[in-house]
Amino acid sequence: MKRFVFLALVAMSLSVPTFAERIKDIASFGGVRSNQLIGYGLVVGLDGSGDKQSSSPFTVQSMSNMLSQLGVQVPAGVRIDPKNAAAVMITSSLPAFARRGQSIDVTVSSMGDAKSLRGGTLLLSPLRGADGQVYAMAQGNVVIGGAGASAAGSKVQINQLNAGRIPNGATVEREVNSSLNEGPVVQLELTESDFTTANRAVQAINKNFGYDTARAIDGRMIEVRAPQDPSQRVSFLARLENIHVEPGEVSPLVIINARTGSVVMNKAVTIDPVAVAHGNLSVTINNTPQVSQPAPFSNGRTVVTNQADISVKQDQGKVVSLPRGANLNQVVNALNAVGATPADLVSVLQAMKAAGALRAELQII
Repeated sequence: MKRFVFLALVAMSLSVPTFAERIKDIASFGGVRSNQLIGYGLVVGLDGSGDKQSSSPFTVQSMSNMLSQLGVQVPAGVRIDPKNAAAVMITSSLPAFARRGQSIDVTVSSMGDAKSLRGGTLLLSPLRGADGQVYAMAQGNVVIGGAGASAAGSKVQINQLNAGRIPNGATVEREVNSSLNEGPVVQLELTESDFTTANRAVQAINKNFGYDTARAIDGRMIEVRAPQDPSQRVSFLARLENIHVEPGEVSPLVIINARTGSVVMNKAVTIDPVAVAHGNLSVTINNTPQVSQPAPFSNGRTVVTNQADISVKQDQGKVVSLPRGANLNQVVNALNAVGATPADLVSVLQAMKAAGALRAELQII
């Protein structure tokens, strides 16, 4: 009976599924990508919070050119005050497989000295790609997620007022051809280069679709044979991206932000036997003014002197010994035990790395 219970427990432990991720979560298809778009335009209808003529002459030039294209000739020497208009840069992202007539969101950002774009309307502006071609046209009311008011030299502002978004503010006018349906194979590109993950992905794909369906080119790219018919290829890719793969173990890594003092470690970080000691040295200086008052009718002068009191205090450092192969939880608990602050962790971890005890890559950003 005991043997049967033992075998049942072993079978249950073997049947527990390991942590796995879908291919769509760790990889992307080659040729399926978004394209960045950029444009220049004018936002009008501002309540006196636009650009100034003296510091933003390009806004005046843009307004003159726009009026000329609309058939309005501005007489020479006439001053245009752009206080109700602002020059802006327009950015957007053209998603993969975007079709002509599809709407996309745009972001509008002031490039002059406008105080606010709140309540403004973006005039029709072209959005160009890296090749200089126009891929979309943008126009619409700018949505600002903030508010502000000023009076009598006082100012109150909530959030940023010089940048906003126009939901569905651009219409796609040119399509970008995708190479996904070209050729007998499709390419899978892993998000993180790892030979173990690439090999496991190839094995999982061949297990589901048959031998020699996929092959790894390197630690990042995998080639997969796919049907030529577009409808069959879409169905094939839908099944492909939902295959579960167990990723390879991550490399131990410690990331330190030297500006903020924040430290991030992944679960693979381990250490060799090491003793860590940490103590704080504090210096306190107190300055006490003392007044020396002369006797009456002595024709003396009142003198103020400073009495300095300097004290040096060094906290008793604690020594903590860490065993070999300590995991992340033990490392964090030990560093907290010696009283290390987030700023001190930077020095402690660097010292552990220099001593050869920290089994991880130390990356400072």
